[in-house]
Amino acid sequence: MISADMVKKIRRIEIKSNKLVEEIFSGEYRSGFRGKGIEFEDIREYYPGDDIRSIDWNVTARHNKAYVKQFSEERELNIFLLIDMSRSNSFGKKKDLIAEIGATLAFSASRNNDKVGVIFFTEKVEKFIPSKNGRKHVLSIIENILNFEPQHTGTDLTEALQYFNRIEKKRCVVFLISDFLDDDDFRKDLKITSNRHDLVLIRVVDRAEELIPAGAIFTFEDLESGETIVMDNMRNVYRPNSSLNLPKKNHINIYTDEDYVKPLKQFFRRRSHR
Repeated sequence: MISADMVKKIRRIEIKSNKLVEEIFSGEYRSGFRGKGIEFEDIREYYPGDDIRSIDWNVTARHNKAYVKQFSEERELNIFLLIDMSRSNSFGKKKDLIAEIGATLAFSASRNNDKVGVIFFTEKVEKFIPSKNGRKHVLSIIENILNFEPQHTGTDLTEALQYFNRIEKKRCVVFLISDFLDDDDFRKDLKITSNRHDLVLIRVVDRAEELIPAGAIFTFEDLESGETIVMDNMRNVYRPNSSLNLPKKNHINIYTDEDYVKPLKQFFRRRSHR
Protein backbone atom coordinates (compact mmCIF):
# COMPACT_ATOMS: atom_id res chain seq x y z
CA MET A 1 0.00 0.00 0.00
CA ILE A 2 1.16 3.52 -0.84
CA SER A 3 1.04 5.92 2.11
CA ALA A 4 -1.17 9.01 2.00
CA ASP A 5 1.92 11.24 2.06
CA MET A 6 3.38 9.40 -0.92
CA VAL A 7 0.11 9.72 -2.86
CA LYS A 8 0.13 13.49 -2.21
CA LYS A 9 3.75 13.73 -3.33
CA ILE A 10 3.10 11.79 -6.55
CA ARG A 11 -0.01 13.86 -7.25
CA ARG A 12 1.91 17.12 -6.71
CA ILE A 13 4.62 16.02 -9.13
CA GLU A 14 1.98 14.95 -11.67
CA ILE A 15 0.18 18.32 -11.52
CA LYS A 16 3.41 20.30 -11.85
CA SER A 17 4.79 18.11 -14.64
CA ASN A 18 1.54 18.16 -16.62
CA LYS A 19 1.36 21.94 -16.37
CA LEU A 20 4.94 22.29 -17.61
CA VAL A 21 4.29 19.89 -20.48
CA GLU A 22 1.14 21.73 -21.55
CA GLU A 23 2.54 25.25 -21.26
CA ILE A 24 6.20 24.86 -22.14
CA PHE A 25 7.60 21.55 -23.31
CA SER A 26 5.00 19.91 -25.52
CA GLY A 27 5.79 21.62 -28.84
CA GLU A 28 9.52 21.84 -28.28
CA TYR A 29 9.75 18.19 -27.23
CA ARG A 30 7.96 17.18 -30.42
CA SER A 31 10.20 19.38 -32.58
CA GLY A 32 13.38 18.39 -30.77
CA PHE A 33 12.89 14.64 -31.01
CA ARG A 34 11.86 13.54 -34.47
CA GLY A 35 10.18 10.29 -35.39
CA LYS A 36 11.91 7.41 -37.11
CA GLY A 37 10.84 8.43 -40.63
CA ILE A 38 7.82 9.23 -42.75
CA GLU A 39 5.01 7.00 -43.95
CA PHE A 40 2.49 7.29 -46.76
CA GLU A 41 -0.87 8.63 -45.59
CA ASP A 42 -3.12 9.64 -48.52
CA ILE A 43 -3.43 11.11 -52.03
CA ARG A 44 -5.10 14.42 -52.76
CA GLU A 45 -5.50 16.82 -55.66
CA TYR A 46 -2.53 19.03 -56.47
CA TYR A 47 -2.71 22.68 -55.31
CA PRO A 48 -0.44 25.49 -56.55
CA GLY A 49 2.59 25.67 -54.30
CA ASP A 50 2.78 21.93 -53.61
CA ASP A 51 6.15 20.28 -54.09
CA ILE A 52 6.09 18.82 -57.60
CA ARG A 53 8.33 15.99 -56.38
CA SER A 54 5.34 14.63 -54.44
CA ILE A 55 3.16 14.24 -57.56
CA ASP A 56 1.88 10.68 -58.06
CA TRP A 57 2.29 10.34 -61.82
CA ASN A 58 0.35 7.07 -62.09
CA VAL A 59 -2.78 8.53 -60.44
CA THR A 60 -2.33 11.78 -62.35
CA ALA A 61 -2.25 9.90 -65.68
CA ARG A 62 -5.43 7.97 -64.84
CA HIS A 63 -7.44 11.05 -63.87
CA ASN A 64 -5.93 13.62 -66.25
CA LYS A 65 -5.49 15.83 -63.22
CA ALA A 66 -2.48 16.28 -60.95
CA TYR A 67 -2.50 14.44 -57.62
CA VAL A 68 0.12 14.46 -54.87
CA LYS A 69 1.10 11.94 -52.23
CA GLN A 70 0.72 12.97 -48.59
CA PHE A 71 3.06 11.69 -45.92
CA SER A 72 3.03 11.87 -42.15
CA GLU A 73 5.88 11.52 -39.70
CA GLU A 74 6.19 8.08 -38.17
CA ARG A 75 6.06 9.68 -34.78
CA GLU A 76 6.27 7.03 -32.08
CA LEU A 77 9.61 7.05 -30.30
CA ASN A 78 11.05 4.79 -27.66
CA ILE A 79 12.29 6.87 -24.72
CA PHE A 80 14.47 5.42 -21.97
CA LEU A 81 15.40 7.03 -18.67
CA LEU A 82 18.64 5.65 -17.20
CA ILE A 83 18.47 6.86 -13.60
CA ASP A 84 21.39 6.75 -11.17
CA MET A 85 20.01 5.71 -7.76
CA SER A 86 23.34 5.47 -5.93
CA ARG A 87 23.69 6.86 -2.40
CA SER A 88 25.27 10.09 -3.62
CA ASN A 89 21.95 10.98 -5.26
CA SER A 90 20.23 10.93 -1.87
CA PHE A 91 22.28 14.00 -0.91
CA GLY A 92 20.25 17.17 -0.32
CA LYS A 93 17.33 17.60 -2.71
CA LYS A 94 18.75 15.51 -5.53
CA LYS A 95 16.36 12.56 -5.32
CA ASP A 96 13.20 14.72 -5.39
CA LEU A 97 14.65 16.74 -8.25
CA ILE A 98 15.41 13.57 -10.21
CA ALA A 99 11.78 12.47 -9.68
CA GLU A 100 10.45 15.76 -11.07
CA ILE A 101 12.80 15.73 -14.06
CA GLY A 102 11.92 12.11 -14.82
CA ALA A 103 8.20 12.86 -14.50
CA THR A 104 8.40 15.85 -16.84
CA LEU A 105 10.27 13.86 -19.48
CA ALA A 106 7.91 10.89 -19.11
CA PHE A 107 4.77 13.03 -19.36
CA SER A 108 6.24 14.89 -22.38
CA ALA A 109 6.80 11.54 -24.09
CA SER A 110 3.37 10.22 -23.12
CA ARG A 111 1.64 13.37 -24.39
CA ASN A 112 3.21 12.69 -27.79
CA ASN A 113 2.25 8.99 -27.73
CA ASP A 114 5.85 7.91 -27.25
CA LYS A 115 6.72 4.95 -25.04
CA VAL A 116 8.86 5.33 -21.92
CA GLY A 117 11.04 2.77 -20.16
CA VAL A 118 13.36 3.08 -17.17
CA ILE A 119 16.54 1.49 -15.89
CA PHE A 120 17.51 2.11 -12.25
CA PHE A 121 21.17 1.52 -11.57
CA THR A 122 23.85 1.90 -8.92
CA GLU A 123 27.08 -0.08 -9.26
CA LYS A 124 24.74 -2.72 -10.72
CA VAL A 125 21.60 -2.52 -12.84
CA GLU A 126 18.94 -2.96 -10.16
CA LYS A 127 15.61 -2.62 -11.96
CA PHE A 128 14.35 -2.60 -15.54
CA ILE A 129 10.89 -1.22 -16.45
CA PRO A 130 9.95 -2.00 -20.09
CA SER A 131 8.78 0.89 -22.24
CA LYS A 132 5.04 1.54 -22.35
CA ASN A 133 2.70 4.47 -22.81
CA GLY A 134 -0.06 6.02 -20.75
CA ARG A 135 -0.66 7.98 -17.55
CA LYS A 136 -0.80 4.92 -15.31
CA HIS A 137 2.63 3.80 -16.52
CA VAL A 138 4.13 7.28 -15.96
CA LEU A 139 2.69 7.45 -12.42
CA SER A 140 4.23 4.03 -11.73
CA ILE A 141 7.62 5.39 -12.86
CA ILE A 142 7.33 8.36 -10.46
CA GLU A 143 6.37 6.06 -7.59
CA ASN A 144 9.34 3.82 -8.36
CA ILE A 145 11.76 6.74 -8.30
CA LEU A 146 10.47 8.02 -4.96
CA ASN A 147 10.19 4.59 -3.30
CA PHE A 148 13.24 2.89 -4.75
CA GLU A 149 15.60 1.38 -2.17
CA PRO A 150 18.89 0.45 -3.85
CA GLN A 151 20.66 -2.76 -2.93
CA HIS A 152 24.08 -1.22 -3.60
CA THR A 153 25.58 2.16 -2.76
CA GLY A 154 28.12 2.89 -5.51
CA THR A 155 27.94 4.14 -9.10
CA ASP A 156 28.98 2.31 -12.26
CA LEU A 157 27.96 4.22 -15.38
CA THR A 158 29.83 1.80 -17.64
CA GLU A 159 27.78 -1.13 -16.32
CA ALA A 160 24.50 0.72 -16.94
CA LEU A 161 25.44 1.83 -20.46
CA GLN A 162 26.73 -1.60 -21.50
CA TYR A 163 23.59 -3.28 -20.13
CA PHE A 164 21.34 -0.90 -22.05
CA ASN A 165 23.25 -1.43 -25.29
CA ARG A 166 22.90 -5.20 -24.90
CA ILE A 167 19.13 -5.18 -24.38
CA GLU A 168 18.09 -2.37 -26.75
CA LYS A 169 19.22 -2.80 -30.36
CA LYS A 170 16.82 -0.32 -31.98
CA ARG A 171 17.68 3.36 -31.85
CA CYS A 172 16.12 5.15 -28.85
CA VAL A 173 16.18 8.53 -27.18
CA VAL A 174 18.09 7.98 -23.91
CA PHE A 175 18.16 10.40 -20.98
CA LEU A 176 20.99 9.47 -18.61
CA ILE A 177 20.20 11.20 -15.29
CA SER A 178 23.07 11.15 -12.79
CA ASP A 179 25.48 13.25 -10.76
CA PHE A 180 28.24 11.44 -12.73
CA LEU A 181 30.28 10.86 -9.57
CA ASP A 182 32.00 7.73 -10.81
CA ASP A 183 35.71 7.14 -10.20
CA ASP A 184 36.06 4.97 -13.31
CA ASP A 185 36.41 6.31 -16.85
CA PHE A 186 33.04 5.86 -18.56
CA ARG A 187 33.60 8.16 -21.57
CA LYS A 188 34.25 5.31 -24.02
CA ASP A 189 30.83 3.81 -23.26
CA LEU A 190 29.18 7.24 -23.49
CA LYS A 191 30.57 7.51 -27.01
CA ILE A 192 29.42 4.01 -28.00
CA THR A 193 25.92 4.69 -26.68
CA SER A 194 25.67 8.09 -28.36
CA ASN A 195 26.62 6.48 -31.70
CA ARG A 196 23.82 3.91 -31.37
CA HIS A 197 21.18 6.10 -29.72
CA ASP A 198 20.19 9.72 -29.23
CA LEU A 199 21.87 10.17 -25.84
CA VAL A 200 21.16 13.16 -23.57
CA LEU A 201 23.15 13.63 -20.34
CA ILE A 202 21.34 15.30 -17.44
CA ARG A 203 23.71 16.06 -14.57
CA VAL A 204 21.98 16.79 -11.27
CA VAL A 205 24.26 18.83 -9.03
CA ASP A 206 24.23 20.16 -5.49
CA ARG A 207 26.52 23.19 -5.28
CA ALA A 208 28.03 21.84 -2.05
CA GLU A 209 29.52 19.05 -4.18
CA GLU A 210 31.21 21.52 -6.53
CA LEU A 211 33.00 23.86 -4.14
CA ILE A 212 34.41 23.48 -0.63
CA PRO A 213 35.29 26.93 0.74
CA ALA A 214 38.65 27.72 2.30
CA GLY A 215 39.05 28.52 5.96
CA ALA A 216 38.22 25.36 7.90
CA ILE A 217 38.96 21.68 8.50
CA PHE A 218 36.08 19.56 7.15
CA THR A 219 35.01 16.01 7.96
CA PHE A 220 33.11 14.23 5.18
CA GLU A 221 31.43 10.87 4.86
CA ASP A 222 31.45 9.26 1.43
CA LEU A 223 27.79 8.28 0.98
CA GLU A 224 28.69 5.44 -1.37
CA SER A 225 31.65 3.85 0.41
CA GLY A 226 30.92 4.97 3.98
CA GLU A 227 34.52 6.17 4.30
CA THR A 228 35.19 9.19 6.55
CA ILE A 229 37.54 11.80 5.12
CA VAL A 230 39.13 14.71 7.03
CA MET A 231 40.23 17.62 4.85
CA ASP A 232 42.42 20.52 5.97
CA ASN A 233 41.10 23.25 3.73
CA MET A 234 42.36 26.31 5.56
CA ARG A 235 44.01 27.99 2.58
CA ASN A 236 42.53 27.01 -0.76
CA VAL A 237 39.08 26.61 -2.27
CA TYR A 238 38.65 22.98 -3.39
CA ARG A 239 36.56 21.93 -6.38
CA PRO A 240 35.91 18.15 -6.16
CA ASN A 241 34.52 17.80 -9.69
CA SER A 242 37.01 20.04 -11.48
CA SER A 243 38.29 17.08 -13.52
CA LEU A 244 34.82 15.99 -14.68
CA ASN A 245 34.87 16.40 -18.45
CA LEU A 246 31.50 15.51 -19.98
CA PRO A 247 30.73 16.01 -23.68
CA LYS A 248 29.16 19.45 -24.23
CA LYS A 249 26.76 18.22 -26.89
CA ASN A 250 23.41 17.04 -25.47
CA HIS A 251 24.51 17.83 -21.92
CA ILE A 252 22.38 19.65 -19.32
CA ASN A 253 23.49 20.77 -15.84
CA ILE A 254 20.62 21.15 -13.35
CA TYR A 255 21.33 22.52 -9.87
CA THR A 256 19.24 21.65 -6.83
CA ASP A 257 18.93 25.32 -5.76
CA GLU A 258 17.54 26.45 -9.11
CA ASP A 259 14.31 25.85 -11.02
CA TYR A 260 14.95 22.94 -13.39
CA VAL A 261 12.47 24.34 -15.92
CA LYS A 262 14.88 26.88 -17.43
CA PRO A 263 17.76 24.52 -18.41
CA LEU A 264 15.30 21.90 -19.76
CA LYS A 265 13.43 24.52 -21.77
CA GLN A 266 16.69 25.92 -23.18
CA PHE A 267 17.78 22.42 -24.18
CA PHE A 268 14.48 21.57 -25.93
CA ARG A 269 14.60 24.91 -27.74
CA ARG A 270 18.15 24.28 -28.97
CA ARG A 271 17.11 20.84 -30.18
CA SER A 272 14.04 22.15 -32.02
CA HIS A 273 16.14 24.71 -33.98
CA ARG A 274 19.12 22.60 -34.90
